[in-house]
Amino acid sequence: MNKQEKAEQIAEIKEMLANSNGVYLVDYSGVSVEQISNLRREFSKEGVTYKVYKNTLFKKAVADGGFEEFNDVLVGMTGFAFSGDNFVAPAKIIKKFNDDKGKFNFKGCYLDSQFYGADQLKVLASMPTKEEVMAGIVGSIAAPASGIVGAINAVMRDIVSLVDEISKKKAA
Repeated sequence: MNKQEKAEQIAEIKEMLANSNGVYLVDYSGVSVEQISNLRREFSKEGVTYKVYKNTLFKKAVADGGFEEFNDVLVGMTGFAFSGDNFVAPAKIIKKFNDDKGKFNFKGCYLDSQFYGADQLKVLASMPTKEEVMAGIVGSIAAPASGIVGAINAVMRDIVSLVDEISKKKAA
C-alpha cells in the first residue's frame, strides 16, 4: 500500500468516525468468509457499516480525535462496526454471534465519546433501541389519555343507565 492509499484510508476512517454515533471494535480471528458475509448483511439491515482497516492506520486516524482507549485494544485482527442512529444494534449482533459461535469477540467501543470496554457488551446489548424507547414514551403518554377516554365512557354509560332507569319508572 503506497502513501496515497494510506492517506485515503485514514481520511475514510476519519469520515466514518465523524458520521457515526458509535464505533465497535471486534476480533474477527477464526471467523469464516461466509460468516463475515452474513454478519455484514446483519449489520447492513440495521444501518451499520462493517469495515476492516490496518490497526496502524486506524491509530493514525484517531490520534487527535480523543479515542485514547482504543490504543490498547488495537492489536491482532480488528474489525470496525460504525453505527448510525441505532447505536445498540451492533452490540446485539456481536453478542448474538459470539454467544452462538464463540467467535467475534468484542474489544470495546465508543458511543458519543464515551468508551465501553470488552466487559460491558452484555450491558450494551441489553439497552433498548431508539424505536423501543420511543414506543415506551408514546405508550406512557397514551396511557393517561386512554384512562381519560375510559372515564368519559364510564360516565356516559352511567348517564345512559340512569336515563334508562328513570324512563322505566315513569312507564310503570
